Amino acid sequence: MALSIRNQLPGTVTAVTTGEAMATVKVHLAGGHDITAAVTADSVRELGLETGSAVRALVKATEVALATGPVEGLSIRNQIPGKIMAISHGTAMARVRMTVEGGELTAAITTDAADDLGLFVGSSVVALIKSTEISLATA
Repeated sequence: MALSIRNQLPGTVTAVTTGEAMATVKVHLAGGHDITAAVTADSVRELGLETGSAVRALVKATEVALATGPVEGLSIRNQIPGKIMAISHGTAMARVRMTVEGGELTAAITTDAADDLGLFVGSSVVALIKSTEISLATA
């Protein structure tokens, strides 16, 4: 199945905590970082997710925020460091492509934000992704 979601990072499930309606799924990405996805309990059952399952973490570019360094005191725990490899500035929005260990991520942010952060090719950034914005696909 082809998807329009360009951010697809391979990983392995390391833990599943299932509640009545929702579950948190911890994933160790191929690049070495750990992330958490919040998905429905039904999805865990239907996908057969368990420790050791191979998955792809899927994130829309519009759901990736960027910071110029790690951020503390924030509820967003998924923070993946990387380096900018390309920036496309539009009138309203900018597309920022970054390399991360184990793959690439793309963020769609406002042009004003890209300018205010002083982003440039080669600069270090941290991708911030809410657990509720990560979908999982079985590999």
